Amino acid sequence: MASCPTACEHHQKLIRNLVSVLANKILILNDKITHVGKRTTRDKLLSYLSAESIRQSSLSFDIPFDRQQLADYLCIDRAAMSTEISKLQKDGFIKTNRKHFELIVSVFR
Repeated sequence: MASCPTACEHHQKLIRNLVSVLANKILILNDKITHVGKRTTRDKLLSYLSAESIRQSSLSFDIPFDRQQLADYLCIDRAAMSTEISKLQKDGFIKTNRKHFELIVSVFR
């Protein structure tokens, strides 16, 4: 993590870029730990969807995962996750169509 003896600009930029990449990775992993650390499938889903809504500054958004990838990301069983998504829809918490989700405002006030 030290620059070369001449402290050239290229090595300083390389170190800055490396630190930036590592910091971004830490933030991503911290978010994942926040979601995965929840006890129930419902809590994990709501945590992830709420964070994604905030990240995209909208109650209606697309997620970057398909259902299997989302289940893998949250470390939950896909079938259990799909069941919980259906329950969340029936309970009026969310609306969804494949990768598109819409959070219902009254639930998150």
